[in-house]
Amino acid sequence: MSLAPLQPIDTRPYFRPVATELVAMLRELPSDAWNAPTVAGRWRVRDVVAHLIDVGLRRLSFHRDGHAPPAPGTPPRTDGEFVAFINGLNRLWVEAAERVSPPMLVELSALVGTGLADFVEHFPDDGPALFPVSWAGETASAGWFDLGREFTEQWHHQAQIREAVGAPPLRDPAWLRAVLAIAMRSLPHAYRDVDAESGAALAIEIAGASGGTWTLRRDAERWSLWTGAEPGDTARIRMTDETAWRLLFNALPADRVAGLLTVSGHAALVAPLQRARSVIV
Repeated sequence: MSLAPLQPIDTRPYFRPVATELVAMLRELPSDAWNAPTVAGRWRVRDVVAHLIDVGLRRLSFHRDGHAPPAPGTPPRTDGEFVAFINGLNRLWVEAAERVSPPMLVELSALVGTGLADFVEHFPDDGPALFPVSWAGETASAGWFDLGREFTEQWHHQAQIREAVGAPPLRDPAWLRAVLAIAMRSLPHAYRDVDAESGAALAIEIAGASGGTWTLRRDAERWSLWTGAEPGDTARIRMTDETAWRLLFNALPADRVAGLLTVSGHAALVAPLQRARSVIV
């Protein structure tokens, strides 16, 4: 398999079915399931549901309606300050949602999910991004990538809820395939401080119905990501699609990572991948 440039990923058709699956599941939850813990830190199921409502409302308000987002008192100057700002916004909403009943959270999820699907389905494929994708290190992003980042939020948070309540995984492997294709674009930024000789290459094989193969290659003074692989890579890592999404979306305890990866070649090129994340953390 030879290397090929990355292509845009159109996630617009996936928002509606994924939203429909979420609402159908939430309508069947018993009352005690809403307080079940999740892999999302201290957030319970109801907190993750509230967060999904929040990010959908933000997208519709800021992007569809042109409503100006709230500006921080002091603009973030570092990555750490930006993360703190975003975490603060998320926390305020989740705390306010304590006042909202589970039936109302279901109604709001249905309303926001439908509105978000209506918006993205009519969004032009070359439309402007709302915000740059920060975890990819971009200061300006293509519109499809911005919407793709939004879809990864919808998918991975629903996956967290499903795991917490014992519901079956989301059924269509094409959805996770798109999530992984978007998330892998975090890797050049994650490797930005990793020094290696020009031509060094890390092949990443993801097995499963949603998997694929990518190569992270060092050329001159930068890393770039490609689809496919070529003989003679410097290092190679293999994992399942289940491990991949958990790793990249901060849903895998650090002490479990090594046991789920098969590694060959230069181990130093593999270590940064274990710390890469396709979310703001």
